[in-house]
Amino acid sequence: MRTREPLPPVGDVLAALATGLWHWDTAAGLVTVDAEAARLLGLPAEATTLTEVQTRARLHPEDWNEITGVVPLAVDEGTLAEVRIRIMDEQGNVLRVVRSRSKPSFDPERRAYELIGTLQEVTEPIPGTRAARSAVTGDWRRSREAFLLDAGRALAEARSTAEVLRVAGGLSMPGFSPDGLVVFGVQGDRLTIIGQHGHQPSDMGPFSHMPLSTSYPAAEVVRTGRAVYLSSPEDYKTRYPVTWPLARRFGRRSWAFLPLTVAGRTMGAWLAAFAYPVAFTPDERAVLTTVARMLAQALSRAEVAESERELTEGLQRSMLPSLGPEIPGMRVAARYIPTGGGLQVGGDWYDLIPLPSGRIALAMGDVQGHDVRAAGLMGQLRIALRAYAAEGHRPDAVLSRVSRFLHGITHDDGMTDLRFATCVYVEADPATGMLEIARAGHPHPAIRMADGTVMMRPTAGGLPLGVDPDADYPTTRFTLEPGETLMLCTDGLIETGGHDLESGWHRLRAILEATPGDDGVDLESLADALVQAVHGPSSHHTTGPLADRREDDIALLLLSRPLEGAAQPTVRRTLLSVAQDEPDRIAEARGHLRDLLHDWASCEQVDSAVLLVSEMVTNVLVHTDADALLLAEVTGGTRGRRLRVDVTDAGDDLPHKRRPGELASSGRGLMLIELLADAWGVQPRGEGKSIWFELYESGAASAEGSEDEVPEPDASEEGGPDDDMSEGAA
Repeated sequence: MRTREPLPPVGDVLAALATGLWHWDTAAGLVTVDAEAARLLGLPAEATTLTEVQTRARLHPEDWNEITGVVPLAVDEGTLAEVRIRIMDEQGNVLRVVRSRSKPSFDPERRAYELIGTLQEVTEPIPGTRAARSAVTGDWRRSREAFLLDAGRALAEARSTAEVLRVAGGLSMPGFSPDGLVVFGVQGDRLTIIGQHGHQPSDMGPFSHMPLSTSYPAAEVVRTGRAVYLSSPEDYKTRYPVTWPLARRFGRRSWAFLPLTVAGRTMGAWLAAFAYPVAFTPDERAVLTTVARMLAQALSRAEVAESERELTEGLQRSMLPSLGPEIPGMRVAARYIPTGGGLQVGGDWYDLIPLPSGRIALAMGDVQGHDVRAAGLMGQLRIALRAYAAEGHRPDAVLSRVSRFLHGITHDDGMTDLRFATCVYVEADPATGMLEIARAGHPHPAIRMADGTVMMRPTAGGLPLGVDPDADYPTTRFTLEPGETLMLCTDGLIETGGHDLESGWHRLRAILEATPGDDGVDLESLADALVQAVHGPSSHHTTGPLADRREDDIALLLLSRPLEGAAQPTVRRTLLSVAQDEPDRIAEARGHLRDLLHDWASCEQVDSAVLLVSEMVTNVLVHTDADALLLAEVTGGTRGRRLRVDVTDAGDDLPHKRRPGELASSGRGLMLIELLADAWGVQPRGEGKSIWFELYESGAASAEGSEDEVPEPDASEEGGPDDDMSEGAA
């Protein structure tokens, strides 16, 4: 090159030296190579961009692990990352060996590495020689530290013995990776094989249940707690002539037997066997010893975790019942999911109890707390509830007795561990579908109707169990119609994933409504879908407004009456009582009616129905001393549906039309009904009365119920009520 001539381009220089250039951005997941680097990777000699998956497919798996381990260390130390890489073809054969040298950098904002480096073909050294070991990375110590960090992290994350063995079998040690691994345990005075890699299971028979007194390296390691290193077959044959014939047929050249020691106790031995001679230098022995210690700790943790899981699962299985034989005319499905933390036991439970009357009782409860005390109280409550139910008590009496029982066992003199529990108790008649429900602070049940409409079913309730020993628990009665499904659950199903009661209910409602049910609901599939939506991976993408809320146990119980014979007319209904001291439930009645009419064609008709219900229920509370009972029912099919609303009360005075003045604040209720309803009327009953109205979705009038005439009003307002109806019930 003459003086003052410009230097040739870097690419030309690298090409002349048969050196390729590559760039790797871990944030984008892309590797860009020039023509020479592409050729070295076994690709056409032209510049191209590869994904990480495509690049990884060209490299030996062990060498890919070397790269990912060396890069972070090189960034921390500010040095070059130097790695020897075996390039593989599609059949898994080694095409060539290249040396990669790069300068990695780390971007803290993107939390990603960026590498720019070179690839150059090198000669593959003989396996097992010092050249082979030193050439794997430019710095043996750095490669060893990267391997130990990666191995320690993988073993620390293993949660079972099987996972620990999988990690151990996949360990790729820097420069001297074994091709055969065995983990020995101890049972009494004999060796056992916990797991192995690189051998046929049938070949391990002679080593299983071998007496510890045998002249075998693993047995000696367990007896003495000291490692045994055998660098050659001659060394093995000389020291252990009795068991050498067993080891000879595997064709290995070097062996390392290391003790698995935890808290000073040798719990087993670890064998690493090599297909080539290994000198077991101090560095190599240090790596093997460190791995053996980490492996022993991981196996010990896995053993403790598996024992705890077995204990808690057995405890939970003993406390939760099986659903037993099928119920004639009904189907049942149940699920229980413990919270992920601690001992995985809690206070949620469900039960299915055959009653002396031939009916079936379903119970579900949630004891305060997520500890062993809560699980113990849960077991006691379940037994007490079964005993009271078996005596034939009604639902309200069962909960009253259970509440008194819980109060007695938790309110001691010291008042140190006060607990309460929520519960819902359902007595079901399989023949008629009649349900009698008593509730103690538990979430309301939900009903999925035959046409897929889902509504929360309000039921009367009392205080949680154990709060007041003299608490009352009123009973709500309604019929589960053919094709309908009742859902009982604890608040864990609603609130898991950071949801509150409102947002969690909307999530469950969407799952219930999306479940196909033309030929009847598959309860097992529905139960799985509900749990998966709450507890599965999808819940992490639909986190609720209370993301920091602690997760809770989940109990779920589904009860359905299948459709019999031909398809029946669509019927959906809601029933709600409003007591004199519960005026706030009028808003609840309006909301339930809107839910019932969620797919009604005319929004104006929905608004009219809500207005009329509000007027009728309010009238009962204002002008009578009775409670109101609201029954709303939608019937019909594709030719148009009918809404009928009955409001019943125990008052005897019938409503009268009035002519309110311009400034009057009341007296327009019947006028509104006459104006907005397609049909309406009043029905006197043996005790009290019922006022009803109907709306027709398609305008096809129905004369049904027209025989109920409204009484003519008096000549004046004197003697009549000061509102449009003297009583009405919702």
